[in-house]
Amino acid sequence: MINPFSLASWGATDDEIVGSMVGDDQVPDAMFSATRSISILAPPASVFPWLRQMGFRRAGWYSYDWIDNFGKESARHIHPEWQHLESGGLVPAGPISFIACTVDPDRAFCLVQASRFVAFSLAFELRPEADGTRLVSRARANLCFPGGATVAQWLLEPGDGLMVRKQLLGIKERAESLL
Repeated sequence: MINPFSLASWGATDDEIVGSMVGDDQVPDAMFSATRSISILAPPASVFPWLRQMGFRRAGWYSYDWIDNFGKESARHIHPEWQHLESGGLVPAGPISFIACTVDPDRAFCLVQASRFVAFSLAFELRPEADGTRLVSRARANLCFPGGATVAQWLLEPGDGLMVRKQLLGIKERAESLL
């Protein structure tokens, strides 16, 4: 049984945690992998636009804005001007940018950031449910510097866990509010 209180598996079922996901191949030998999930009472077509417009100086990340958006509140509505992101497009994240490696409307969205020192992916799958969408998120990382495994264990898991938990709750609240 997987620990239901772990930030690395918040809200996720055992099957979601062990199953493969879009973006797993982007960081194949990850020293950090975390799967978090939430059920949303809205169809995938109402959830996906929130993912597509994410980013710094775009819609934000729907998490703790004072950390990841320099205090600017994340968007509370869908912005048509940010709905044109395609695979290969850049998603700003402050001083770095992610590459959108998968933009599959109403099904999957995956961002990747890779450098000499870090390989990081953040993937989302939208799985239809009878009453809405199961939004499954997976973060994977390799930190390629001395002590990288320790940083992943002691900083990345709790920090990323808190941020993504808040992000999933933020997306849920926004998608459900428009119905």
